[in-house]
Amino acid sequence: QFLRVTKQYLPHVARLCLISTFLEDGIRMWFQWSEQRDYIDGTWNCGYFLASIFVFLNLLGQLSGCILVLSRNFVQYACFGLFGIIALQTIAYSILWDLKFLMR
Repeated sequence: QFLRVTKQYLPHVARLCLISTFLEDGIRMWFQWSEQRDYIDGTWNCGYFLASIFVFLNLLGQLSGCILVLSRNFVQYACFGLFGIIALQTIAYSILWDLKFLMR
C-alpha cells in the first residue's frame, strides 16, 4: 500500500538526493560569494574580476544543472555539465593532489 502511494514521488526524491551536493554547494556559493572570490583570487592571483567570473560560472553551472536534472529536461547535458564542474573545481581549488579529500 505504501509503495503504491509513494511510487510517483520516489523518482523525484531520488533525483534530489543525487544532486543534493551540487545544490548545497551552489547555494553556499551564493551566500559566501566574497569568501569564494577572495579564495580564488588569493590562490590564482587572477584579480577580483576573473575570480568573480569563475565563481559566477561555477554557481550558474551547478544550479542550472540541478534545475535541469530535477525538471527532467536535457538530463544528459546537465550531467555532463555537472561533471565538468567537478573537474573545474578539482583544478581550481587545488584538490587534485589532496589524497585525503579525493578518497573521501
